[in-house]
Amino acid sequence: MKYEVRARSCIFRPQTSDLITKATTNIMQSIIHLEQIRKSYFMGRQEVSVLKGLNLDINKNEYVALMGPSGSGKSTLMNILGCLDSPTGGSYILNGHDVSKMEDNDLAEIRNKEIGFVFQQFNLMPRLTALENVALPLVYAGIPKKRRTEMAMDVIKKVGLEDRSHHKPNELSGGQNQRVAIARALVNTPSLILADEPTGNLDSKTSIEIMEIFGKIQASGNTVLLVTHEEDIANYAHRIVRLRDGVIESDKRRTDMLVHA
Repeated sequence: MKYEVRARSCIFRPQTSDLITKATTNIMQSIIHLEQIRKSYFMGRQEVSVLKGLNLDINKNEYVALMGPSGSGKSTLMNILGCLDSPTGGSYILNGHDVSKMEDNDLAEIRNKEIGFVFQQFNLMPRLTALENVALPLVYAGIPKKRRTEMAMDVIKKVGLEDRSHHKPNELSGGQNQRVAIARALVNTPSLILADEPTGNLDSKTSIEIMEIFGKIQASGNTVLLVTHEEDIANYAHRIVRLRDGVIESDKRRTDMLVHA
């Protein structure tokens, strides 16, 4: 009997080691690694739990849609993923950086370096041209003017707006403004593109054009996380994560991928 116990021990030890190695490798490959993420708020003395121990990994070059009804915790999770807020508990590793316990100044630096944001409202500076709006993150990064102008023009060309680069937001259509916002998100070559309802203010035709741009961005090697409540927009992603009541209800990779010319 002693021999049998030893034999079993010898068999299982490598398996445990393999699991540890696999877990470590997954973290290293992840752009986003969430482990038991919790978020609570206080209303008076009453604690309200919004996120209830989420675990999630998003790897490099994935295209993921995050969905959930009102009250699901989707917006709270997006703020944490975007380093706009910190979790109450748990661990968040963003491209190798543990951002869970970072102070505001450090979070701001990580946001500018690692995340490119695209918002529903575009969030462009009205007095700046398209080119100047795109170059703005490079100003904060301390890049010289000539170089940041070159970098900004390069990404403006990628979204097909080089002929409108010297126009201000009020001189552009909604779709053109969103292209400027996408170019601004790309200019710092971030690890993650985080798009929050990027087609919410656009008509159907323009929405399709914008989603095709996101597809090209992901195909060129970027990681895209799309936050949306629209099923037809989520269907452009390769993987759909659904939240409900502060937990992940489902996490599925799509097998019926949309194909666009």
